[in-house]
Amino acid sequence: MPATAIVGAQFGDEGKGRIVDYLARGAAMVVRFQGGSNAGHTVVNEFGTFKLHGIPSGIFFPDTRNVIGSGCVVNPETLQEEIEDLEARGVSTDNLWISSRAHMLMPYHREADGLEEEMRSGDQKIGTTRQGIGPAYSDKTAREGLRMGDLLNSSWLEVRLESAVARANRYRQSMGAAPVDPDRMMDMCDRARTALADRIVDTVPMMKEVLNADSHILLEGQLGVMRDLDWGIYPFVTSSNPTSAFAAAGAGLPIQAIRRVVGVAKAYNTAVGTGPMPAELHDENGARLREIGHEYGATTGRPRRCGWLDLVGLRYAAWVNGMTELCMTKLDVLDGFKTVRVCTGYRMPDGRVERDSVPAAADLAEITPIMESFPGWEEDTTGCRSFDELPRNAREYVTWIADRVGIPIPYIGVGPAREQMVVNPGD
Repeated sequence: MPATAIVGAQFGDEGKGRIVDYLARGAAMVVRFQGGSNAGHTVVNEFGTFKLHGIPSGIFFPDTRNVIGSGCVVNPETLQEEIEDLEARGVSTDNLWISSRAHMLMPYHREADGLEEEMRSGDQKIGTTRQGIGPAYSDKTAREGLRMGDLLNSSWLEVRLESAVARANRYRQSMGAAPVDPDRMMDMCDRARTALADRIVDTVPMMKEVLNADSHILLEGQLGVMRDLDWGIYPFVTSSNPTSAFAAAGAGLPIQAIRRVVGVAKAYNTAVGTGPMPAELHDENGARLREIGHEYGATTGRPRRCGWLDLVGLRYAAWVNGMTELCMTKLDVLDGFKTVRVCTGYRMPDGRVERDSVPAAADLAEITPIMESFPGWEEDTTGCRSFDELPRNAREYVTWIADRVGIPIPYIGVGPAREQMVVNPGD
């Protein structure tokens, strides 16, 4: 069975975790293919409510292998905390594995993240979570990173750590910060080895085994296309590629294994961090979306910026990712709005209208959103399970979006719990 990539179609926080949790039943494997602990995937099921920062969202199915892929950066300390929290709440993590090629996120990366953000001024601040993701990926690119597999070879680790700490201290000296203590870093690595060594493996044989058995693999991305390093609103982006083209590389699969790409989008739009956001609301509607939708960052607790759905962004996301379908989450948050609006185009400063592609950040900041209004519905959708049970105006809203994006919307979330999903079989 081909692999399925599940990716964010907006700025992140779209509800990918709850879609992976819904689709993971019967999957042989779920792989996080990029990112780190800077984002949280919220899952609500029979075990409770969980905010997963590094662990794949298939962890709740004991027969599903969960892999942190080579495209990820792993903070061993926060990962161990996450494992301990799951175990304490009755969730086994015996089915969790870490690619030996995934890079380690060290304490000095987090410190550097904070230093760099403080140096940015005004509207050039990125809004980083200060979890150290950018500096960790920078070290990876500079070939000065430490990989999880290095923990398994003490002599190799010692040499690599000496070089990595020297690089970190050259940078810290330029910033006027205290040097990193290499002994403290080695102590941290020793603790990580004790806690995680049994989980660190070469994941390629595991992938081959699952594919050769014609079993199902879900590839779980973090954040969304607008935060993609290449295709997002640079520089207000993350330091990796959450788009589907990277899913194979970050997981360790041949590209032809991915036949299905599921985009995930909210019925409206949210963002954490800075940078231009078309159709952002600064009025009572924005505040209402935030409170009803509990729009606060799963990692930082920061209030999310809220706005109406951006159709241009969705069409762009569908193209860049090669989406075969779109899952909509939080449709229930729009219950009770008399009018629902959608951004259907960007009016550029020269008067031209863009409806299919998202321009660079500098140009995006200058656009005027073209808005279209739809009649809302003042009915509760949280108990709906089939498309026909939705209010007529809600059905028309979803159908209109699917038609304009050009791909089906087979699943519609109407609440945070696993069972609160409307199945839309289409025509």
